[in-house]
Amino acid sequence: MEAAAVIGQGSDPKDCYLFLFSCADRVRKATMAKNCHNDYKMKFTMEEEFPDLSLHNNHMAKVVNKELYAKLRDKSTPSGFTLDDCIQTGVDNPGHPFIMTVGCVAGDEESYEVFKDLFDPIISDRHGGYKPTDKHKTDLNFENLKGGDDLDPNYVLSSRVRTGRSIKGYTLPPHNSRGERRAVEKMSIEALNSLDGEFKGKYYPLKDMSDKEQDQLIADHFLFDKPVSPLLLAAGMARDWPDGRGIWHNDNKTFLVWVNEEDHLRVISMQKGGNMKEVFRRFCVGLKKIEEVFKKHKHGFMWNEHLGYVLTCPSNLGTGLRGGVHVKLEKLSTHPKFEEILTRLRLQKRGTGGVDTASVGGTFDISNADRLGSSEVQQVQLVVDGVKLMVEMEKKLEKGGNIDDMIPAQK
Repeated sequence: MEAAAVIGQGSDPKDCYLFLFSCADRVRKATMAKNCHNDYKMKFTMEEEFPDLSLHNNHMAKVVNKELYAKLRDKSTPSGFTLDDCIQTGVDNPGHPFIMTVGCVAGDEESYEVFKDLFDPIISDRHGGYKPTDKHKTDLNFENLKGGDDLDPNYVLSSRVRTGRSIKGYTLPPHNSRGERRAVEKMSIEALNSLDGEFKGKYYPLKDMSDKEQDQLIADHFLFDKPVSPLLLAAGMARDWPDGRGIWHNDNKTFLVWVNEEDHLRVISMQKGGNMKEVFRRFCVGLKKIEEVFKKHKHGFMWNEHLGYVLTCPSNLGTGLRGGVHVKLEKLSTHPKFEEILTRLRLQKRGTGGVDTASVGGTFDISNADRLGSSEVQQVQLVVDGVKLMVEMEKKLEKGGNIDDMIPAQK
């Protein structure tokens, strides 16, 4: 593995090798890291500490058995994150009988290595058989996207591309301290306030937000609130809320960054209509500009050849990207093969209000299903090509036609 690849694109080779040496040393010391609470729990037997997972339906519960628990329960990362910390959200939330949740989180970059016996099978299960030896592809060159500027605005109402980013050198939101969270916010403000041109904007700290600013951000659908999901609460994401959290957007309200929500950063590019090409261009350029500022502080984004961009939830590893459009598919959505068409196109649907919401008037949020193993360009390309095809299907159905010959072959 090239050292530069671990740090990110365009890194100084000398810095890369120094980082690799440091990282390897930290991982080597992880099993010896002192964690007083974890050490205290060792007075109890594995049987006494093993969680009851008998009614659980999540990826974590499929992997964690007594043998694995016994092997990993005394380990911790250099920052003190333990196996029980990883799995607590999945222990507290058994899941839905028909909805498979992940059931675990990472507390820092080293979690995926120290607890690889937990994470590797979960990653494989969640990402279509992705193996521990596989290498992820990263491609943020927007010029490699073909088309995307011609999605019919009569059907495609809005376009959006978003991702998460973790700042190297800091623990992740389930585990970070107040000081770390505030340091991430401080660097984020500096990075975002340095942007100019189309990216020039303003940061709104949640704790200092006026009623007028809050009302406007709600009207713009920008505001994120204290997590109410039991999954996020059990993972420790709402500690000290709203300290160290905030929202930034550019003056045109087409580029948005959330600070210290589920991940250190949540970066979103969006606009009305169907010009996904322009949305993706802004997304790629903005991400590059932000990371350049962080690198000046020796804190780039967490990334490696195997996992791609490292984020809190294993479901978001790789690109962390969700490229989606709100698209009207009144006829197609009632077609008996609608779900099959989505699966074959490697796409997924949500209601326009987000996860677990229903469509309104046949309008859906359609996005890429994959995150790990394919690049940003490839994933957005699937959305562009798939949505374009589905709009053509919709038009044909509106005219009373048959779409059987338009349904893509099973891959």
